Amino acid sequence: MILPKLLQKFRSQGAAFTHDLIMIPCAWVVAYWFRLNLGHFSLSYFDQVLPALVVIIPVQLLTFVMLGLYRGVWRFASLPDIVRILKAVAIGTAISMTFLFFVTRMEGIPRSVPILYAMLLVLFLSGPRLLYRWIKDHHVYLHPSRQRVLIIGAGRAGEMLVRDMLRGGGSQYKPVAFIDDRARRQGQDVHGVPVVGGSDEIPNAAKRMSIELILLAIPSSSAAQMRRVVDLCEQAGVPFRTVPNLRALVSGQVSINELRKVSIEDILGRDPVSLDWDAISAGLAKRTILVTGGGGSIGSELCRQIARLEPERLVLLENSEYNLYSIERELQQQFSGLALEACLGDVGDVATVDWVFSTYRPEVVFHAAAYKHVPMLEYQVREAVRNNVLGTRNIALAADCFGCSEFVLISTDKAVNPANVMGTSKRMSEIFCQNLDARSKTRFITVRFGNVLGSAGSVVPLFREQIVSGGPVTVTHREMERYFMTIPEASQLIMQASVIGQGGEIFVLDMGEPIKISYLAEQMIKLSGKEPGSDIEISYTGLRPGEKLYEELFHDQEALEATNNKKILLAKHRKVDWDSLTAAMQDMEQACGTYDDACLVQRLREFVPENCIGQPELSIDGKTRKTTV
Repeated sequence: MILPKLLQKFRSQGAAFTHDLIMIPCAWVVAYWFRLNLGHFSLSYFDQVLPALVVIIPVQLLTFVMLGLYRGVWRFASLPDIVRILKAVAIGTAISMTFLFFVTRMEGIPRSVPILYAMLLVLFLSGPRLLYRWIKDHHVYLHPSRQRVLIIGAGRAGEMLVRDMLRGGGSQYKPVAFIDDRARRQGQDVHGVPVVGGSDEIPNAAKRMSIELILLAIPSSSAAQMRRVVDLCEQAGVPFRTVPNLRALVSGQVSINELRKVSIEDILGRDPVSLDWDAISAGLAKRTILVTGGGGSIGSELCRQIARLEPERLVLLENSEYNLYSIERELQQQFSGLALEACLGDVGDVATVDWVFSTYRPEVVFHAAAYKHVPMLEYQVREAVRNNVLGTRNIALAADCFGCSEFVLISTDKAVNPANVMGTSKRMSEIFCQNLDARSKTRFITVRFGNVLGSAGSVVPLFREQIVSGGPVTVTHREMERYFMTIPEASQLIMQASVIGQGGEIFVLDMGEPIKISYLAEQMIKLSGKEPGSDIEISYTGLRPGEKLYEELFHDQEALEATNNKKILLAKHRKVDWDSLTAAMQDMEQACGTYDDACLVQRLREFVPENCIGQPELSIDGKTRKTTV
């Protein structure tokens, strides 16, 4: 029974087994040597030393096998392996000495020898294991092709990266130093890698230490901090990469193999959103929810977020066949238990809207369907009004008629002092919903925010295409600024606003600081590894019809108030005469039937007097452009 087990272990881990077999007599002999004052040991003592080994060796080997000394791999030797060695040596020594006592009364074996033997054997077994791991971790052998790496951030992500490199997961990298802005970290070592200074030292440290690659291990940094670090890395003239994100760090998934290029979303993103998920879940879980425009950028992300909350049913209304097919397939794959209804239809079609509401009886509506392309809608007034104004009216009246509890209108910063047809049409839809709220049991809530990164109409995908094709990157004006927000953040804040709104409010999402489009273009070119102006040109084309240099999030008369969520502000809305508003809607519907753009613009101006439709905008070359109406 014993012999087969020993042979099996020898076949599977022969080197480790042989090492331990040799260490047993070595420890026993050295224990005698120590006991006899190191200098009085002679060959004659072997007569009393060796016989005991006939018992000690098999007993000790058996305890090694039984207590799992060969389950661990030397490459990853750690505290549990040392504990197993301690137990095996203690038990093996006790059994061996007990057996020798009954057989020979331990004649010729000094009492201190078993103790010395046990201590030495623990040292002889654990020492080589730990040394082997240290050698492997620190790559104590030639590695001529390893890149010299500077790591930004000596926190958890940085520590995990260095550990991965030293263990071999990143054998092509050699960690040379850390950079960390925390003063308490500077001057310290992390896994033997020194922290040499703050982020201001990045260019100097990269040059002084012949750095070939910079790794950004700061997943929780703010956008402003990331922009500063990226700028310093660009000054250093060294390629740089970043860890994935904070979620991957928390889940322990950060790996040297998952490093990626810094994206524009990294430097334009903002602090993580703090949400009251309990309230959101209580407001949306186990309910039937309708998302119009469910295949669009914001609508599809809303569907993903809502699906995680396990609604009773999720209904999508989308007029793009491909977009509807794409989001339906994605949701079915990711949420197999989701009750999903995908409806192809137009919010401007009253019959379709009534059928969806009467069939599925939604309790909560997120109205994301809208046309949003500013220059295009300047030439398509009828379509802008039919979809953005009358489509919103259709959905809102159906929500009121069928007793929905909440209706959330997803609006835009372009609805504030609008200079274009798109913004004016969205402002008109805001006005209708806010004033319908006072006449309905349904809570009508408006959420207003700026551009979302990566959306279908965002400038980011356009710039990427232009950079890939070699340029030029087209920017309308050097001074043009826009607010930016990620799609998931916008969607989550929309859901938060839906559960805190009482009805009639305009919630304004805190968009942070506006970003110049010229800066966005320059950064995207640099992040692609090119140099603006030399490798890829930036061409300034002048403002297009309906465009403004600056966007606003609220009107002067909309006094902002704080809410319980610091990312969401409340703007007071303006009341209008309901009879006049409904009459205007009827006129617009008739004008859409006859393509009477002049009537449509007149009605828009009547209810949104702050608009600038048709007024000239100064372009960069000093010439003026007029809208079509």
